[in-house]
Amino acid sequence: MTKESLSSLILSRDRRALARAITLVESTRADHREEADALLAALLPHAGKSIRVGITGTPGVGKSTFIEALGLHAIARGHRVAVLAVDPSSRRGGGAILGDKTRMPELTRSDAAFIRPSPSGGTLGGVARRTAEAILVCEAAGFDVVLVETVGVGQSETAVADMTDLFLLLLLPNAGDELQGIKRGVVELADLLVVNKADGENVDAAGRAAADYANAVRLLRPPSPWWRQAVMQCSALTGKGVPEVWDAIARFRQAGEAKGAAEGAAEGGIAGRRARQARARLWTEVGDGLMEALKADRAAARLIPALEAKLDAGALTPGAAARALLAAFRGKGE
Repeated sequence: MTKESLSSLILSRDRRALARAITLVESTRADHREEADALLAALLPHAGKSIRVGITGTPGVGKSTFIEALGLHAIARGHRVAVLAVDPSSRRGGGAILGDKTRMPELTRSDAAFIRPSPSGGTLGGVARRTAEAILVCEAAGFDVVLVETVGVGQSETAVADMTDLFLLLLLPNAGDELQGIKRGVVELADLLVVNKADGENVDAAGRAAADYANAVRLLRPPSPWWRQAVMQCSALTGKGVPEVWDAIARFRQAGEAKGAAEGAAEGGIAGRRARQARARLWTEVGDGLMEALKADRAAARLIPALEAKLDAGALTPGAAARALLAAFRGKGE
């Protein structure tokens, strides 16, 4: 299939073409990367019209149940929802192993939803390396809400904040344990903190947790200058509080767009954030490309075993070894 025909099918909202395109952008083959770059160039003018929401939380917090409830509510409001659920990679096959589709059955059956489990590939932050490009493909296919679920929670999981508009941290109704177990850096990046499982015997505990988090975030600098961090409660299982969470997301978007209109799209609001994210990914891609080129370089490859042996023996510092390796890569080694 040619790039033109694939892009046309995506723009016509063909789901199989969308799945095929995401597989293409996730591929690490050199020829596939060239095809993916050409496809993305064709789709880029049609992307960018969604609200991008990153969702993270500790294991067991109910991320999949929450995403399904939020997605179904958005669809009921007339939106089309794409879910990019980044699963841990299988050490043997490299594929996603949790299978989010099986944990979002109702959302999976909706014609207005698209769910794509992707392996994290060991990428720092629990987000697949090409997730940012997959977002663009989903937007070009007409999905105006893109939810990105990350693996776990912690300092390394904050990469999602660098490719979404709003960062949502899902929490359990047990403030004492949670406040001890979650790194402050994650809370500082969250635009919206939602205490889930606020139902049954957990109602009172959820209220106390929300109050504790509300007090905590007052001491932090808001990650988005147009929005003050909000703390909410919900029960993804019963649906209570989910509409209010969606309304908060909508208010965040409106405020971000207003900020961008006032200060200029390249500087303020959501548009300014996306511009900064794109520049950051540029240098990430440059670094990744240079690392791949270095590892493939014959002169550098021949030098690596000897340098590692000296490091193991304590005869060389990592800095000196790195400089020797770079010198060989540049063709200036002895």
